[in-house]
Amino acid sequence: MMNTQLTLTSFIQRAEKYFPQKQIISRTLSGIHRFTYGQYVKRTKRLASALTSLGMEKGMKIGTFAWNHHRHLEAYFAVPCSGAVLHMINIRLSPEHLTYVINHAEDKILLIDEDLIPLIENIQDKLATVEKYIIMTDKQELPETSLSPVYSYEDLLQKSDENHPFDEHLDENAPAGMCYTSATTGNPKGVVYSHRGIYLHSMSIGLVDTLGISERDTCMPVVPMFHANAWGMPFAAVWFGANQVFPGPGMTPAIIAELITQEKVTFTAGVPTIWLGLLKELEKGDYDISSLRALICGGAAAPKSVIRAFENKYHVPFIHGYGMTETSPVATLSTLKSGMVDASKEEIIEVRAKQGLVVPGLDIKIVNENGEVPWDGKTMGELLIRGPWVADEYYKDDRSADAFKDGWLYTGDIAVMDMEGCIKIMDRTKDLIKSGGEWISSVDLENALMSHEAVFEAAVVAVPHEKWQERPVACVVLKDDYHGKVSKDELLEYLSRQFAKWWLPDDVLFMEEIPKTSVGKFLKRALRDQLKEQYSNN
Repeated sequence: MMNTQLTLTSFIQRAEKYFPQKQIISRTLSGIHRFTYGQYVKRTKRLASALTSLGMEKGMKIGTFAWNHHRHLEAYFAVPCSGAVLHMINIRLSPEHLTYVINHAEDKILLIDEDLIPLIENIQDKLATVEKYIIMTDKQELPETSLSPVYSYEDLLQKSDENHPFDEHLDENAPAGMCYTSATTGNPKGVVYSHRGIYLHSMSIGLVDTLGISERDTCMPVVPMFHANAWGMPFAAVWFGANQVFPGPGMTPAIIAELITQEKVTFTAGVPTIWLGLLKELEKGDYDISSLRALICGGAAAPKSVIRAFENKYHVPFIHGYGMTETSPVATLSTLKSGMVDASKEEIIEVRAKQGLVVPGLDIKIVNENGEVPWDGKTMGELLIRGPWVADEYYKDDRSADAFKDGWLYTGDIAVMDMEGCIKIMDRTKDLIKSGGEWISSVDLENALMSHEAVFEAAVVAVPHEKWQERPVACVVLKDDYHGKVSKDELLEYLSRQFAKWWLPDDVLFMEEIPKTSVGKFLKRALRDQLKEQYSNN
């Protein structure tokens, strides 16, 4: 067989050659912009030319600090197709973590959205390696800024070569991009993606039994482009020639609903909090989401009530996915086997609520102190993953030794496997609640609470207990119409129909908001710290 290199240059070449009229719809601060792939490729080559003139070299780290829009997509290919490494920086990190990841990655050039400039200005004196700043804006004039030296993105493109050649001799194992984990504890950990890994991951999510992304799709990544490559959607969509819709800055549920309606989006992906908000918006607005052939949910488990609403009320298949920054990220999906053709609606919901089957190309297993667990849907253990788009170390980080052992990634997620081979994530190892020597899944309790008609969000965490070691406490945000109308006892009675008595939370606390991580997951560490102090004083 021919030994051809699996690199990203082939993606953009294919889009230019076969799909020059397909569209990229991009929302920015000034409104909606439309580009054909033909125009997009020319702009991407101009960006590569401009960055090269500013000193970009092979292996150099180029950082993006941006929302989901066309300029970010241009950087997705201009940088790696030139042999440099694109570092997609999480804009929601704390100033301390922002400083850490930029310095740790050794970024030389930063591409920054206009409205995000203050976040970089606040830490610029602590950035040890950054030499140049490029501002992405629709305006003719650059905004006032203390960053220096600073350049206008559009001005650079106007002066650069739209026929700039990409590197045809890239090594498929060379680094193409990098992201950092969202860091619920300690500093974020860096993951470097090779051309080969992104190539194979993109191919995998085009398979019919995975995400099935194709030329016929109009894809809208709601998940941020700095969050594990927007789950690989932008790379795959360019390669396959799918239309793409980017929701841009200040995204709201109304904006998401409007874009789906107006642009006839067929495929979208995001975390559960996004879909909770969208459901709320759909109930009060006049929208048409019938164009959607699938909605992908990842990052955390979605409540069955949300899955049920999309599947049964809006007739949109709701596919749970599981993955990590370390897995590029798609690893498992709750797609339905052919044997479920006659399944009831509730049987389908049960499958959709799991994280599903491992995608072709990866291997998984679940292990505990007794070895690999049986496929009984009950026995819990840690999920291990390996495969060609799974990292084998963290970037310059001693913590690699704890996560990568014997050729496997130890995910830190506790799961069970049913007889069909579907996994269900029960909890993170640090979020499991150990009460009287038995394990309680906070995820199961949360999903049950969020299936109650009055509950908008729920997080369950452990608090210290003198007798039982730990006990669960539920933190609940009620829907607007139910404030003051639902009691703690009512929610506990609702849970008692589904769980053993010793699983029931010792308390239910009503809150205005549950703290979240930079990628929209519940920040349980903050809740645990808050409640630990509160219950220790009782």
